[in-house]
Amino acid sequence: MLFNAHWQKNLNHENGFILYYNSIFLHYLAMNIAAIQTFLAVVRTRNLNRAAEELNVTQSAVTARLDTLEQSLGAKLLIRSRKGAMLTKAGYAFLESAEVIANTWQNARARTSLPQGVTRLFSFVCDPSLWSGLGETWVAELRATHPETATEIWSGLTPDAQRWLQSGLSDAALLPEPLTGPDFDSREFAADQLVQVATRPRAAMRWDPDYIFVDYGPAFRTQHAQAWPGDDTAALSFSNPDWALSHLMAQGGSAYLPKRMIETRLSTGTLHLVKGAASFTRRTFLTWRKASETVFPWLA
Repeated sequence: MLFNAHWQKNLNHENGFILYYNSIFLHYLAMNIAAIQTFLAVVRTRNLNRAAEELNVTQSAVTARLDTLEQSLGAKLLIRSRKGAMLTKAGYAFLESAEVIANTWQNARARTSLPQGVTRLFSFVCDPSLWSGLGETWVAELRATHPETATEIWSGLTPDAQRWLQSGLSDAALLPEPLTGPDFDSREFAADQLVQVATRPRAAMRWDPDYIFVDYGPAFRTQHAQAWPGDDTAALSFSNPDWALSHLMAQGGSAYLPKRMIETRLSTGTLHLVKGAASFTRRTFLTWRKASETVFPWLA
């Protein structure tokens, strides 16, 4: 039987629940939330002792919860030893569902405990490279124009956003590419200008030994290679422009960064546009669940 993503309290004192996960055929799945959260803690820490410390329980409690979970699923999820814990093939297969279940539980608790004056919760996923000066500005405008809406922000890449929107955990996502599917709608959000900046004034040069490469994805890599065909490989690269900017300000050098992030530094002279350097435009998209439009019509 196929259901939309929703949750339902189970009739026992263990705070279990039944999750019907969108797009997946599931039998009735009654799981103990604590056991699933314990499993995820062990996966994060790779150690039962550290997981016990994180959860503020005893190691025997961790062991008991894992045993219960494995018995419920009829599968061995972890190889446990004194050296730590490793996922089995079944554990890898269960991991994504475990994350969805745990996040859905947190989401459900948040939705049922909204503060006075707040009538709904908007769950927003933002690519980490699009938050500073873009996602954060949009959220600030949203809070100002829709004070009755509480907002939760999740950092996630495209695969995360795809999974969270499909499951109904999140309502919308700001990404470098649109998500596709019958349950989604998308619109172009903003053109993100990437400019080469340096910590000292200079013109474009064949190669800067202190150049930091920031990876904005396949399209940018192609454009970068065409604009700088003779460049050597950068000795340092980042996938996150915020981290790249932090390193650049601490150590010096040059990098391609979103102009929205560095306008203040350009105006104060702590960063300088590299004269003659090519600039690039990165497209960004807002994708949302069609089902969320009835609650948040301003998405469209």
